[in-house]
Amino acid sequence: MADLSYLDRNVETVRKEIAETTASCGRTDPPCLLAAVKYTGVDEINYMHTRLGIHDIGENRVQQLLERWDKLEDRDHLNVHFIGTLQKNKVKYIIDKVCLIHSVDNLDLAAEIDKRARQHGKIMDVLVEINSGSEESKSGVLPENAEALCRDLTRFPNISLRGFMTMAPKCEKSEDYLRFFGETSRLCLDIWYKKLDNIIAPVLSMGMSDSYREAIRCGATVVRIGRQLFRNPEADMNQ
Repeated sequence: MADLSYLDRNVETVRKEIAETTASCGRTDPPCLLAAVKYTGVDEINYMHTRLGIHDIGENRVQQLLERWDKLEDRDHLNVHFIGTLQKNKVKYIIDKVCLIHSVDNLDLAAEIDKRARQHGKIMDVLVEINSGSEESKSGVLPENAEALCRDLTRFPNISLRGFMTMAPKCEKSEDYLRFFGETSRLCLDIWYKKLDNIIAPVLSMGMSDSYREAIRCGATVVRIGRQLFRNPEADMNQ
């Protein structure tokens, strides 16, 4: 097997930064570190899971998930999240494999998830994806339509709405991330507690490699990190 020791260093660095950021903003509950595995291989995933204790991974592509499913080690202790855009006709392939779908943004998709979950005798946990920057090129429900979608989702018996996900626009300044994440967090908490009368705290999936520190400061409970975890400095030097 190739030398994967760079993963040890990367995970240690990210965990340290998560802990320091969590403490610096007065939080005692560090977010879940979810490894976004779109651009890495199954050997790296298995090493990170079995050797380094990263038990949550995020898949963006259905086909990629299916191709490496049987090669994933210790699946009983691995939480596979689906974090990419999900097409209705692909739901049936992942419904029995993932623990949480982060990207629900319309009722047609929700209805298909509910149908397939019912066929498997399970309740599927989902997040509503918020298009926090109102960008036409991105998926997600617009902030002003999020409450209505959340209310509609409560009608599906085989779906459990657990919270919200957002992907902020690419920002050059960290304070811009704070604005997008802060506004999204406030919107989500308002919907969750005031409009849906929930008691348990929601999942807030926010922040990636270039923005997870800002997301933590705004209340993220899950951060989706890919490049910072899987970057190999030696390979970069040889290119």
